[in-house]
Amino acid sequence: MIPKHDDAWAVGKYGPIWPKTPACYGFTLIANVKPGRAEAIRGYGHKLAKALEGDPELLAPLKLHYLRWVLFDDDTRFMYQGIFDTDFDKYTDDAIVLFKKAGVDTVFENLEGFPMDWKTNPEAFTKFVRKHQCPSFMEYGEYPYVTSDEIKKALKLKAAFSEMIEQMQ
Repeated sequence: MIPKHDDAWAVGKYGPIWPKTPACYGFTLIANVKPGRAEAIRGYGHKLAKALEGDPELLAPLKLHYLRWVLFDDDTRFMYQGIFDTDFDKYTDDAIVLFKKAGVDTVFENLEGFPMDWKTNPEAFTKFVRKHQCPSFMEYGEYPYVTSDEIKKALKLKAAFSEMIEQMQ
């Protein structure tokens, strides 16, 4: 179980630092889609998938375990859910740097009230996210507190062992 916000929590650059859970860190955001922008959101998903085909490590600095986007209520509302290894402040700073460097925008630009100066105004970006954040009250991790780097390392070791065993046969 995740406790409700507690004023005793440490405060980071962008607000309270939520506790790390067995699923690491993350947030869920639900916001209204700008009228007529649902297809742009879907298109952005395709654009991101294509960018990842070209550079599978594009999002690696964010230390994501997974990312989920959902359009619902007849494409009028959007849910973003991300689980990552770093706290919210680091994730936010890293995302802004990454998007600037890659020359990409954010899907959030298609959401009502999102600050269009987000690349130069991380505080406005964070304020938007915090306003639309839906804190979870329970999270479960089959591999509690394991980082994405540890998972990648374990998968590489598994592949290496499999190759070694195959060569021995």
